[in-house]
Amino acid sequence: MSTIDPFEANRALWNARVPHHLSSRMYDLDGFVAGRNSLTALERELLGDVAGKEVLHLQCHFGQDTLSVARLGGRMTGLDISDAALDEARKLAARCGLEASWVLSNVVEHRPELDGRFDVVYTSYGTIGWLPDLAPWAANIRRYLKPGGKLVFVEFHPAVWMFDNDFTHVQYSYFNRETIAEEEEGTYADRGAAIKLPSYSWNHDLGEVLTALLNEGLRLERFTEEDGSPHDCFANTVQGADGLYRIKGMEGKLPMVYGLIGVKPGE
Repeated sequence: MSTIDPFEANRALWNARVPHHLSSRMYDLDGFVAGRNSLTALERELLGDVAGKEVLHLQCHFGQDTLSVARLGGRMTGLDISDAALDEARKLAARCGLEASWVLSNVVEHRPELDGRFDVVYTSYGTIGWLPDLAPWAANIRRYLKPGGKLVFVEFHPAVWMFDNDFTHVQYSYFNRETIAEEEEGTYADRGAAIKLPSYSWNHDLGEVLTALLNEGLRLERFTEEDGSPHDCFANTVQGADGLYRIKGMEGKLPMVYGLIGVKPGE
């Protein structure tokens, strides 16, 4: 009896999503090529001045955020598990006249050639939910950072992932106690996309995230929680005057996003 590899199933899902994301209104590819920066306000704030810095973007998809940091002066390397996404990232960089290196890899697999190279390791939005265990993720972040380098991490809040897709009831644990196996229909950027594939994900409570990073010796320098999402990728949202999206009926009550800075001690 064959055993399903959740990473390979998720790679197939992300490969299938790529063409739909490229043509979606959410990703606005033409606007990006024309100069739009895809980073959110929270990401920009936590990243700070990246000019001339070596930056590694983990789980970079097809590279919009990677190249947005490049537009701010970062010297970029993007890493992702999806070969289809990285093929498009290379094309997008060429269209934009930007330089970046691309690494095809599972984020939990150690790549020794990246050790000690980066001033900043950056990752955001919809990333760690694809990982069953955060210990190897955090260990690689520590390995890849230079002494004194910082992790910038922005993610959807684990409270959001407790709900069913329509936010009518709590369906899953806040804690990492189960593999969430689903059949994905469509995609967050194009709900009508002709995709029907299995996905495997895991919820990671804040204690698990912080403990994984602290166990690797990173010093927590900043932590923030926000009650709105800059991305309209959930069902039943309403947009506030601040431009952020919240679940209708839960406005101001449900944390949607969190962000942190973790620093690797210097030599």
